[in-house]
Amino acid sequence: MTHSLGKYADFEGLRERALALRRAGLSRRQIRDRLHVDNNDLLNRLLEGEPPPEWTKQPRAKDDLRAKARELRLQGWTYDQIQVELGCSKSSISLWVRDLPRPERRKRTREEASAIAKRGWEATLRLRDEERQRTKQAAAREIRQLTDRELFLVGVGLYWAEGAKNKPYRRQERVTFVNSDPDMITLYLAWLDLLGVESGRRRFAVQIHETADVASAEQFWADHVGVQRAELLKTTLKKHNPRTNRQNTNESYRGCLRIDVRAGADLYRRIEGWWSGMVVEAKQRTA
Repeated sequence: MTHSLGKYADFEGLRERALALRRAGLSRRQIRDRLHVDNNDLLNRLLEGEPPPEWTKQPRAKDDLRAKARELRLQGWTYDQIQVELGCSKSSISLWVRDLPRPERRKRTREEASAIAKRGWEATLRLRDEERQRTKQAAAREIRQLTDRELFLVGVGLYWAEGAKNKPYRRQERVTFVNSDPDMITLYLAWLDLLGVESGRRRFAVQIHETADVASAEQFWADHVGVQRAELLKTTLKKHNPRTNRQNTNESYRGCLRIDVRAGADLYRRIEGWWSGMVVEAKQRTA
């Protein structure tokens, strides 16, 4: 039988039964099913003031850290030392141990202070990176499935930002896209697929600094776009300028990939038109 707040006559009797079940170790769901109480407000009133059994309490993720932080503080550890040991923020440590006596200060050597500062900064960077990764992962989940229209609009904006464009002083209606980010290349190729640009119309060429590992870069880009290395157009080498302090010198540097679409004049005109239409719509939204 289902009870409601205003209709059940023997509330005190029902409360006694609910409290007895709670003290016997039953959960809210078990009590609800046992007494046939489907109204959460009524169930809250029946159990008011009675704590849940220990087995139903979900442990908080930071309970163990808090206990360990208090233990270390009682041993005389500083906030810096606890932060390095546990990898948690100083603000959390302060909340957990503020009721404990402060440890007696000991004069540290310069080397000790420097080592503590270094470990503290490393712990801070690690926490920042963990937060950064959590934010990125949460944002990535917001995208869900990319529709054809969304991909179409993204591709138009991507090309207009990174692709070759017709200039009043240089009339060239050609579709050429250059980028160093493999993920950008992947998205651009997916956009070309959506537009129906056949693979036979696509040409690829590497653009890279002459002091880099050219052969490795060519193989990487060929593998990335699914062609043989011999199918790549001639690689463009950038001359070395000894006065330039290059930062892209590690093993991950693979230069840029250029993607040309053969017979692309008509496609270029459409891209230009699509972009113009997007700008018109944007202006109307801000008018």
